Amino acid sequence: MPPTTLSDRATHMNMIPPPASSPSSHGKDFVEVVVVRHGETSANTLRIIQGQMDVELNETGRQQAVMVARRLSREAKPSAVYSSDLKRAAETAQTIATACNVSNLVLNPALRERHMGDLHGLKFDDAIRSKPDAWKAFSSDDRSQEIPGVGRALINWERVIVVSHEASIEELCWHADHPTNSARRRIPNTSICIFHISATNGHWTLERFGDIAHLNEDGFLQHAFGGDGASA
Repeated sequence: MPPTTLSDRATHMNMIPPPASSPSSHGKDFVEVVVVRHGETSANTLRIIQGQMDVELNETGRQQAVMVARRLSREAKPSAVYSSDLKRAAETAQTIATACNVSNLVLNPALRERHMGDLHGLKFDDAIRSKPDAWKAFSSDDRSQEIPGVGRALINWERVIVVSHEASIEELCWHADHPTNSARRRIPNTSICIFHISATNGHWTLERFGDIAHLNEDGFLQHAFGGDGASA
């Protein structure tokens, strides 16, 4: 029988910890997963649906990565940093890992953005007009896509950082949050979402959503939204 719940599906995919009978080795009853969206790209500013296009950060994105890395370096040190292997995420993750003095940086294709099918490479306005069926599927509340996490070994760690992409993070937030909170919400570049994973049953809980306090520094807050209404 195929897995039916998020926990079942993700465990089946070797993506989140299986249920455990006791708290993890660090003494807490949860693991904290800090999920960060990559920094800005030129495609973001042009409102292009990137999907799995391998686009580099632009200069604003690199500065955003430095700012989120600086913030995370002042918090509890993570055991590891996981990232999509696409350039925009990998560069963001490398900046974070360096600032946090973490040598365990893992690039995993499973953390890539969703495949956008016919919408791939289109501007949002063009996609709505020229590919209405694909756009309807993309913007619907059907959350059937599997969302990757960060590995079975997680259960023995206290805190990890994951760098991924907007649509994938949005899916994870939807599954971890209450099902009625299904409206699409803005996830700015380098925003932070924090999840707790129960050490007893592997359940994900969304603790913080879209935190961009670090972008208040030096007027960067506005750049997180520049051309980024719903880009992926």
